[in-house]
Amino acid sequence: MQYDTIIKRGLYLDGSGSEPFIADVAIKDGLIARVSREEITDAAVEIIDATDRWVTPGFIEPHSHYDAEIIAAPELSESVRHGVTTVMTGICSISMVCGEAEDCSDLFTKVEAVPREQVLPLLKTKKTWRSPTEFRDFYEQQPLGPNLATFLGHSDLRADVMGLQRSVSGEKPTDAELNKMEAVLGEALDQGFLGLSTMTTKLDRLDGDRAWAKPLPSTFAKWSEFRRLNRLLRSRGGILQSAPDAVGKLNVIAFLWETMGWFRKQLKTTLLTVMDLKSNPRLPFLTRLSGMVSRYLLRGNLRWQALTSPMIVYAYGLDFNSFGELADGRVLREMKDPDEPYEQVEDPAFRQTLKNNMNTMLGSGLWHRDFSDAWVVECPDAAVIGKNFAEISKQHGKDPVDTFLDMAMKYREEMRWGVQFGNHRPKVMRKIIQGSHYQVGFADSGAHLKNLASYNFPICLLKYVEDGNKIGEKSLSTAAAVRRLTGELADWYGIDAGYIREGDRADVVVVNPAGFTEDVWDMVDAPMPVFAMDRLVNRNDAAVDAVFVNGNLAYSNSQFRDSDGYAPNLGKERVFGKFLPGESSIRPSQPNPTKLNISQAA
Repeated sequence: MQYDTIIKRGLYLDGSGSEPFIADVAIKDGLIARVSREEITDAAVEIIDATDRWVTPGFIEPHSHYDAEIIAAPELSESVRHGVTTVMTGICSISMVCGEAEDCSDLFTKVEAVPREQVLPLLKTKKTWRSPTEFRDFYEQQPLGPNLATFLGHSDLRADVMGLQRSVSGEKPTDAELNKMEAVLGEALDQGFLGLSTMTTKLDRLDGDRAWAKPLPSTFAKWSEFRRLNRLLRSRGGILQSAPDAVGKLNVIAFLWETMGWFRKQLKTTLLTVMDLKSNPRLPFLTRLSGMVSRYLLRGNLRWQALTSPMIVYAYGLDFNSFGELADGRVLREMKDPDEPYEQVEDPAFRQTLKNNMNTMLGSGLWHRDFSDAWVVECPDAAVIGKNFAEISKQHGKDPVDTFLDMAMKYREEMRWGVQFGNHRPKVMRKIIQGSHYQVGFADSGAHLKNLASYNFPICLLKYVEDGNKIGEKSLSTAAAVRRLTGELADWYGIDAGYIREGDRADVVVVNPAGFTEDVWDMVDAPMPVFAMDRLVNRNDAAVDAVFVNGNLAYSNSQFRDSDGYAPNLGKERVFGKFLPGESSIRPSQPNPTKLNISQAA
């Protein structure tokens, strides 16, 4: 047999967590055709030397916001270059399935900090679908980079059924409208959607002219509405993705109840989020406890999504999403005229109220509200770059909050500043990575383009593990760490991904562990031609040598030098990623007639 590719002498990790071994891996017609401890001597179109490398399944990102970018630039190159071969969209109640172009844009752009002036024209031009069936039909024909699995967003569904403005008015849907929501959700499950995503925290706000700064439609739903849709998910084996109230947090009890499997089917549920937050250092303990309650007491199936890299947020002037966590600071996020927030902070009474609000931790959210732990990244005044606002305030004899506000007023968006919300203690991070009640892969790729940069979260996780093992700190084995990023997620979500055994689709990453250096954490501005802007990304290309999707070489740091490492046809020809249906689908995925034959021949 002549193979398409043979990857030689790499440490083979199949995604199951089994003990790895040195092997040759042969690919033919998009599938893993042979895995051999002995050297494969057959001919191949391409041979890759993986000596001192790991050969792993493609990584899975279960929490992306690529809903807009995948339409404009389906190669999703920034994730592919870090070994991600499957992404999930339709998260946090926001999908681009049912609604008209303007509705979908208004739901998405302010919440996910993606420019409306780019997204709205894109959707008006490209969005030809208005149903789950039409959505899947589009992506079955769309050239992709990584594979796509998706949720139906409740805000998208609710706004389409009720109308955007009614959906955020507080008015309850009629019984006929609830029936329509159930019907569309049922259609989505038939078409292979993973389930439904909802939202209960009101910090995120809408864009556009019709419902500016209103919370997402899903946050206006009563629990009776959620329960009705959850019953359908439960009966069909669908998944609920959601987030408890980020400030009050008490409604997590309702989510725990919904997962319960006593005298009924359990509702598979994944929630945002577990981090080692500076504002709430007990959060890992509390989420672990809730996971144990769900599993052992309620017979549920709950997983908290974990970010596996430092949680660093970058902001520009007063454009900082977490001001929305402050009762009196929320007004800064609700003003549409970009000049208004700066006029507001000139008022001494507002400043004092803001400072009082920041000094109380009652009902705190993600942000720890400490400007001594926020530093200047860019500024026309080069003397302040790298300093935190407390250091700068001492030089001027001012309160750090006043110092920040004065500098924001003076420099506006020319002042970029950063703050680390959490994931600052590697020892705690290694515990989170090991937690059986947690899922890794909350990265928000495709959103917050100027604020977050966690595209290389799989490499960050592997570095945490390898660093811990080097210093003798109890951590996962290499095989278990790879499984967390691959087979474990594929099994839980019920998708055909996450493994590289004979007969499996060949989504493969060649990882160079020598590349797990400190520049894993570095952030840079990289051009994003599709939206005519730069975005913030992590780039540590030494850690990933090659990425195959569906057996085709999609990225190589030694080939395709004329296209920044990407295959010239990535996202342009239908030979890479596919639409991956979930277990609840009654419509089969497109068959691959070569799978059985290759497996038998191998």
